[in-house]
Amino acid sequence: MWRNIAKHAISRTRCSQWFPRTYSFLGVTRDSVFPEKLKFGSFCSSSGFLDMGGRKIGEVLGNEDCMGKPNFGLLRNEIGCRLRGLCPNGYASVAEVASSTDVEDDVSAVEEIKELLNEMKKEHRRENINRRKILQIQETGMGGNKYRMLKSRQVKIETEAWEQAANEYRELLKDMCEQKLAPNLPYMKSLFLGWFEPFRDAIIKEQELYRSGKLRAGYAAYLDQLPADMAAVITMHKLMGLLMTGGEDGCARVVQAACLIGDAIEQEVRIRNFLENTRKKKVDKEDEDEGSESNAAIKEQERLRKKVTNLIKKQKLPAVRQIVKGQDNTKPWGQDAKAKVGCHLIELLMRTAYIQPPADQLADTPPDIRPAFLHSFKTVVKENKKTGRRYGVIECDPLVRKGLERTARHMVIPYMPMLVPPVKWTGYDRGAYLFLPSYIMRTHGAKQQREAVKRTPTNQLEQVFEALDTLGYTKWRINKRVLNVVDRIWTSGGRLADMVDRNDVPFPEKPDTEDEALLRKWKWKVRSVKKENRERHSQRCDIELKLAVARRMKDEEGFYYPHNLDFRGRAYPMHPYLNHLGSDLCRGVLEFAEGRPLGRSGLNWLKIHLANLFAGGVDKLSLEGRLAFTENHLDDIFDSADRPLEGKRWWLKAEDPFQCLAVCIDLTEALRSSSPETFVSHIPVHQDGSCNGLQHYAALGRDKLGAAAVNLVAGEKPADVYSGIAGRVLDIMRNDAQKDPSVFPDALLAKILVNQVDRKLVKQTVMTSVYGVTYIGARDQIKRRLKERGVITDERELFVASCYAAKTTLTALGEMFQAARAIMSWLGECAKIIASENQPVSWTTPLGLPVVQPYRALGRHLIKTSLQVLTLQRETEKIMVKRQRTAFPPNFVHSLDGSHMMMTAIACKKAGLTFAGVHDSYWTHASDVDKMNKILREKFVELYEKPILENVEKSEDGEFANQMVNIHNHFPTLELNQEINKFFILTVFGPSYQAEP
Repeated sequence: MWRNIAKHAISRTRCSQWFPRTYSFLGVTRDSVFPEKLKFGSFCSSSGFLDMGGRKIGEVLGNEDCMGKPNFGLLRNEIGCRLRGLCPNGYASVAEVASSTDVEDDVSAVEEIKELLNEMKKEHRRENINRRKILQIQETGMGGNKYRMLKSRQVKIETEAWEQAANEYRELLKDMCEQKLAPNLPYMKSLFLGWFEPFRDAIIKEQELYRSGKLRAGYAAYLDQLPADMAAVITMHKLMGLLMTGGEDGCARVVQAACLIGDAIEQEVRIRNFLENTRKKKVDKEDEDEGSESNAAIKEQERLRKKVTNLIKKQKLPAVRQIVKGQDNTKPWGQDAKAKVGCHLIELLMRTAYIQPPADQLADTPPDIRPAFLHSFKTVVKENKKTGRRYGVIECDPLVRKGLERTARHMVIPYMPMLVPPVKWTGYDRGAYLFLPSYIMRTHGAKQQREAVKRTPTNQLEQVFEALDTLGYTKWRINKRVLNVVDRIWTSGGRLADMVDRNDVPFPEKPDTEDEALLRKWKWKVRSVKKENRERHSQRCDIELKLAVARRMKDEEGFYYPHNLDFRGRAYPMHPYLNHLGSDLCRGVLEFAEGRPLGRSGLNWLKIHLANLFAGGVDKLSLEGRLAFTENHLDDIFDSADRPLEGKRWWLKAEDPFQCLAVCIDLTEALRSSSPETFVSHIPVHQDGSCNGLQHYAALGRDKLGAAAVNLVAGEKPADVYSGIAGRVLDIMRNDAQKDPSVFPDALLAKILVNQVDRKLVKQTVMTSVYGVTYIGARDQIKRRLKERGVITDERELFVASCYAAKTTLTALGEMFQAARAIMSWLGECAKIIASENQPVSWTTPLGLPVVQPYRALGRHLIKTSLQVLTLQRETEKIMVKRQRTAFPPNFVHSLDGSHMMMTAIACKKAGLTFAGVHDSYWTHASDVDKMNKILREKFVELYEKPILENVEKSEDGEFANQMVNIHNHFPTLELNQEINKFFILTVFGPSYQAEP
């Protein structure tokens, strides 16, 4: 009976007869006449079988209790009457049927209802899936057949790439297991970390019992000869090495394993005793005179000790044992003693070793803990014999081997650009790729951050999901003409357009001299050449990876980059090699797959974009000046497009040469067309922030002077904060150069560097200063810039000059941006107060994303044996106060610029714009730049109309909140008045847009 009802209920033909529109039995589908609140979702609850608006099975509510709740018996219309007609015996609802004792069938009514509801839920789920597929096809603008064909290819790409990566890893596992190197695998080391401390403590307890006379077993005296930590490491190493070789179906005979472990323990005892006895001792002068024979013996022991140490490092244990055996006169343990020691150590390990819960298991769920090793008996029957022999065997839990195989998925996940739009994000691990594991945040093992995101309600993260989907739905393609130029340069050896030389730097010849100064200089140069060649090798590999992806995707009509977040809330493409966040080469070969007519404003923006890419000071001219620059170089632009490598190569002078070449080609085609304004352009035009970190600090502190320096206030031409800092650095150096070198040694360095100071020298340091760059970081940045210029060739002199330049640049920064420094200090103090209570600094971004700083102290302990050096390194509960304090200001600002970018992405999508973002650089078609400029400024104002600094003070812990309020009272905060509102709106990225006040 119930089965027939279920069939009728899920039948579309019968439903269409019962209902005036398209309905399902359990609820309303499209074109519903039911109110939204009557739609049905989940019909099963954890507290009872059927949960209809809060009612459990067997509980019948009155009409007054069920108003607005989905109860079939209470629908006061024709549809409700027909629904009642579906229930047997005239019951008013399905729940009442479940509570009745009148059973008409032999089958349980509850079981029948379960089957009915399961069938209907499956139908409802199928309808939802089909609806989502239709909507996705409509959003992509593809035909159904084309979408299905591309999706099929995408599935094949993902599964094949993942399977290939997994197979390669399995081969690695097999090779390492065959060579008995399984204990060196990362997964095995993680298991050892969990097993080590309980196992070591159990051995210590046994040793203490023996020393107190309470343990008189035959093995106890032997077990006490080696420290417990060394015995634990050797046992784990030997047993897992034996089990993972795969012999006897992953099992090992107990006797074989015990003898192997006992022998290894004995050998380690002998080696340790030898190293202790041959330790270098202080020899008095009187003893030195007592015969040369004793001195010769001491020197021989020292030589043997050094030899043994080197052999251990090289893992040549047979040779070590041979040397030690010749020097050790102690009695061998014997097979019986070794077997007993090994057996007892295996027993202790089995008692204390467990498989730990998975890394992604939440703290509030019951842990799935089980023994790591199992002991059983196995009967082995030899050939031509009817009876077998029974052996005791030990094997590891199947989860250990499964864990090894699972690690293949997490070694190198082959994320590639997608041929179809990514799956929309709906949860922590639901979205992006079709089959490859995808996570919305890169937590890098930080458990608190992962749990914070998982616990956040889905509706709180809707804007984050929508922004990531918007970025992922931007369709890209390869610019084939630019890729062809890149290939030609790379084939001919590189060296052009900032591409690395494909050849190594030759090593300098060793000077034929005894002069120590010259030899030291030669060694310094050799080290420098080795470092340079390592860097070149790394850069060559990077370029090869990028070009391999570009060549693979060049014939595709378009592709997509799924995005996810770092822990601060900044968005990144999941594919790591060829993406728009990459180098000039990556950006040059990528363009929007969808083209749009330039229009009059778009043509001008394309010209301005070319000037910005050429840079060299041109990008700091007014908009009219940049337009004039492009129009004055039209011949160079045409030549670059027509003959990029054979002509004058004007495009190579640009700061971003490949992007400049792409725009030269696009602009040439537009200007040569019959109607440039109707030319369809695919080039992304950028609007970059002016030292965006300082922009956010100026907005946080309502700092008008700082705002003017970073283009938050309108002007005829963009303010250049980098040139301002460079000018101040130049003034300091000129003043230092006038001083007496004997009194002020840096005067000589000032004279050398005074002609090298420009905006490029200090730009990176200024950019990163608001993100907490250290003196060492600034020194390395400036050193790279000076090395590129080749003015200072001596490495020592270059190092010293970089130190002086870094110190001067940081001094200039402190003088010019006092307000930003004050906010950084206040944020740092807040973090220090929180971290000093052993709590991580955490906050919620304006878009609702929880952020937890992951900086915790690492517990590190080395245990050295002849078999292995085990490094016990794990996160502790101790918070790193200094790291939490120094990292909070830059991380907080990064979370704000990430929020601004995502807010802009959502608004651009709603306005119909194609949008891509690189943190503080926003991209769209040339024709839509004016629209995007208006949107990004409006969203910046919207962001800072919120009380962001005040929200930082809010904390669940009242003590923290009070302490931070006390600090905040010392920091002046301006009210967000109408005047401030105006200058926020005026401009963020230069004076290109004037908004109405």
